[in-house]
Amino acid sequence: MEHTTLLQIAADYGSPVYVYDAEKIKFQYKRLTSAFSKVKKLKLNYAVKALSNISVLKLFNQLGSGLDTVSIQEVQLGLKAGFKPEQIIFTPNGVSLAEIEKAAKLGVQINIDNLSVLEQFGTKHPKIPVCIRINPHVMAGGNTNISVGHIDSKFGISIHQIPHLLRIVENTKMNINGIHMHTGSDILDIDVFLYASEILFDTAKNFKTLDFIDFGSGFKVPYKTGDIETNIEELGDKLSKRFNQFCKSYGKPLTLAFEPGKFLVSEAGYFLTKVNVVKQTTSTVFAQVDSGFNHLIRPMLYGSQHEIVNISNSKGRERFYSVVGYICETDTFANNRRISEIKEDDILAFKNAGAYCYSMASNYNSRYRPAEVLWLNKKAHLIRKRETFDDILNNQIEITI
Repeated sequence: MEHTTLLQIAADYGSPVYVYDAEKIKFQYKRLTSAFSKVKKLKLNYAVKALSNISVLKLFNQLGSGLDTVSIQEVQLGLKAGFKPEQIIFTPNGVSLAEIEKAAKLGVQINIDNLSVLEQFGTKHPKIPVCIRINPHVMAGGNTNISVGHIDSKFGISIHQIPHLLRIVENTKMNINGIHMHTGSDILDIDVFLYASEILFDTAKNFKTLDFIDFGSGFKVPYKTGDIETNIEELGDKLSKRFNQFCKSYGKPLTLAFEPGKFLVSEAGYFLTKVNVVKQTTSTVFAQVDSGFNHLIRPMLYGSQHEIVNISNSKGRERFYSVVGYICETDTFANNRRISEIKEDDILAFKNAGAYCYSMASNYNSRYRPAEVLWLNKKAHLIRKRETFDDILNNQIEITI
């Protein structure tokens, strides 16, 4: 997006504020569908947890996407956004049987990653179609916080437990219509992902009534200049050929499913903050902004790097700054980063702020969560109001002391 547009949004809606570029979302969606155009049946289920604003969900509905959900609340959001139950897959972890049954009652596709729950659900509801999440014991990403396919992960049913899994399916006569895996985020090596896919294909051979195979997602996007990313086009070419071969041997065309989140919305997002104070110490120049990890926790939680641009002075002379927040904890967004010269009241734009940013925000320090704006058809649309003090008090019960 143009810096002038972002500055106008900050002026109109205040700061801090999240901004999402609908055209970038559409571009990424088209890029992914094009990469797998040689597959007869493709299903993209947008991962709601990445960015769950209902207006964004409605955009994905318009694009023809399905939804990947991890909580009953995300299921309800999807239905509220206009998705049909059959367009939604429910892939929770560690939830109660009651929550899974509630989702099943709504008519969405169930995905189970636990032998105990699988047996309980299959015993009670043998006719309801169920997808099984497999842990391939393959670590496709480099960060254990976001890589969920390794052997010590809490996610999925271990490939070493396949015999037990098959006994449960046989004993309950349950209907298995899908096989699923998710190796985690930031896939760097396509060959590693393809290796994990072979494990999934081998597992799928055990089931004769499949409708789809879900390969998860975790495609890496660039977070800084020169950063590496998943080569979607290469993956599409190689996996499509192998998938079509498998379908031929399986005896019918299956649906190839993905559940992309970060890939679709990360680069579409900008987080705009205002500089409150420029503080010089003996060795560091701090740019202190009107935000903190209550709004953007990824740099502190994952060590992620978001490119920061001074859009008020983008052509200025670069200096080294540590960009920090206003929370009474260490909330450093960037250490000694080269940024165009900053003065107080400048607007800084954090790039790649579309995924796992607002959705992980909180009211820590009793600060308000920011507004959200969708840039759609060359116009800014407010899609979430900035919180107020009443929102802080909402649901609190004041008793007489």
